[in-house]
Amino acid sequence: MRKRILVVDDDEMNLKRTRMILEKYYNVLLAESGREALEKIKIEKVDLILLDIAMPKMDGLETFKRMKDSLVDIPVIFLTASGYEDDVRTAISLGAVNYLKKPFFPLELLKRVELGLENQ
Repeated sequence: MRKRILVVDDDEMNLKRTRMILEKYYNVLLAESGREALEKIKIEKVDLILLDIAMPKMDGLETFKRMKDSLVDIPVIFLTASGYEDDVRTAISLGAVNYLKKPFFPLELLKRVELGLENQ
């Protein structure tokens, strides 16, 4: 059975690009906001989440905190365009399994997803 990856990003092009890279190997679900992601994980089985840090209204870090508060234990890899070390440190300290700076190379994304799923 193919693993299910939820990709959360407010940028439609990032969602499409990430889906194109992953869909050959995984079932891919998309969410355009933290709120939508929280709703999806209530009704869908998800094996790993790729979560953008910088999103309007509810950023990735807040989304991740709310997941943890709800006792949802799904591995998360944060995606960041900023590269701010504080964001990365915060994400890892909250329990993220990894992070990836955007724009990323397809093979690097696949490698990190594979590692994230192995550590499940």
